[in-house]
Amino acid sequence: MNQARPRVAAVVVSYDGQAVVRQAVSSLRRMRYPAWELVLVDNGSRDGTRAALAAEFPDLTVLRLDENRGSAAGYNFGFGWAFEHGFDYVLLLNNDIEVEPDLLDELVKAAESDPAIGCVGPKCYYHADRRRLWSAGGILRFRESITRERGMGEIDRGQYDEDADVDYVNGCAILIRRAAAEAAGAWDPLYFICVDDADFCTRVRRAGWRCRYAHRAVLYHMVALTTGPYTAPRNYQWGRSTAIYVRRYANLWNWLTFLFWTALAIPAAFLRETFRGNAGAVWGKLRGLWAGLRLKLAPAPPFSR
Repeated sequence: MNQARPRVAAVVVSYDGQAVVRQAVSSLRRMRYPAWELVLVDNGSRDGTRAALAAEFPDLTVLRLDENRGSAAGYNFGFGWAFEHGFDYVLLLNNDIEVEPDLLDELVKAAESDPAIGCVGPKCYYHADRRRLWSAGGILRFRESITRERGMGEIDRGQYDEDADVDYVNGCAILIRRAAAEAAGAWDPLYFICVDDADFCTRVRRAGWRCRYAHRAVLYHMVALTTGPYTAPRNYQWGRSTAIYVRRYANLWNWLTFLFWTALAIPAAFLRETFRGNAGAVWGKLRGLWAGLRLKLAPAPPFSR
């Protein structure tokens, strides 16, 4: 390992989906950056993922949680492990991704270009359509959904071919500087899944650090394999996490904006999904919002060495 370069722990969090995580590991192992280690956090998988990976990649570090406590808890566990083991950066990753071999080189290059940059994310394409953008950095807003991906669904014509500061970096791939984590705190398992990346980046920015989009770092994302399609369970988690974020960070104007857009969006969604026979998905969103509004709200966890 080249000690002249910052040391990075690339941490993949996975629950079941054996075939998906195996292809992610194969892709990541082709990265050319000289000072990194690949770690898998197995979030209580029951489909033989751990045994399959041990057989195919015997040198892979696998950390196992006994039960699935959500991707946010898995991220928090991997996050803590990386910094406890002295890494300068942690690259947190979903399991449903494929990367270009120079992904980590470009992310670290962007981070090291300015010591005020706390976290960096890549240009993400849809895995099934490698001309179509999924995310070129994230935008935060207080509407029925807290997060929006820049460029989502657009054909890439170079319109985002410039590095830029962004509101947040999507958690499908986020490189985090240790010093920024020390200032902002740990990844918050309260969210279970969804909006946890926005929460972390909000704390990073409030601590005085920058979140950066690095356009030369490229990743392909199998969108919806982690959170699922438009279903009641998926929407419950989105609603719950949205309510937690609003309660934690919204001022009066943010609350009014959130309530206004939610009041418009929910009836529209009911109308749309009823004709599709999927009204239960909207009820799931409402149940999640109610659960998040009623939840006992703990502070974000501090960074621990």
